[in-house]
Amino acid sequence: MYLKINPDSPQTNKIKKTVTAIKNGAVIAYPTDTVYGLGCDIFNKQAVNKIYNIKKRDKKKPLSILCADFKQASQYVIIPDYAFKLMKKILPGPYTFILKARNNMPKNILAKNKTVGIRIPDNQFCLQITKQLGSPIITTSLNISGEQNIKNLQELSKEIRNKIDLMLDAGYLPDKPSTIIDLSQDEIEIIRKGQGDLNFIDLKQPT
Repeated sequence: MYLKINPDSPQTNKIKKTVTAIKNGAVIAYPTDTVYGLGCDIFNKQAVNKIYNIKKRDKKKPLSILCADFKQASQYVIIPDYAFKLMKKILPGPYTFILKARNNMPKNILAKNKTVGIRIPDNQFCLQITKQLGSPIITTSLNISGEQNIKNLQELSKEIRNKIDLMLDAGYLPDKPSTIIDLSQDEIEIIRKGQGDLNFIDLKQPT
């Protein structure tokens, strides 16, 4: 299925169609506030495996999750006070924060140290579908691992298109991904500089 959407003011019927598709095990291609992503229900192992296969990604490498808000995120990851204060300054926004996962997180998407990346993007479509779904979705860039990000769904190869159940087209997007910040250890660590300002971060040891 292919749907044109407005990411800033998404149509209610298209949000409902997307949520229903995810509940039924669909893998979706969707816009975020950074690049196009691949997503599915984090608890659907078959759909998660399909994403790994589409991306040709090593299954030992973790995936990130996309949440509607801090309340939803805190059900799945442990957010220390210092991390919450930092995250609250700039979310929703183009950042991925690595945090310790709670016991209810599916083990097949976690890093070896039981951490996971979380996103709360500045994109109403993303926030609405996760809110209505009632749980996070997988978020990973729509590309073959190691290759360029997709700016426009028209760039997708036929091979990838045929493996995606629902494509949500918001036109051209930047090809610069999110900034990744690790808050799971005793020191704040910038893993990847992508979109978003970093001047708000004090890289000293958290207290």
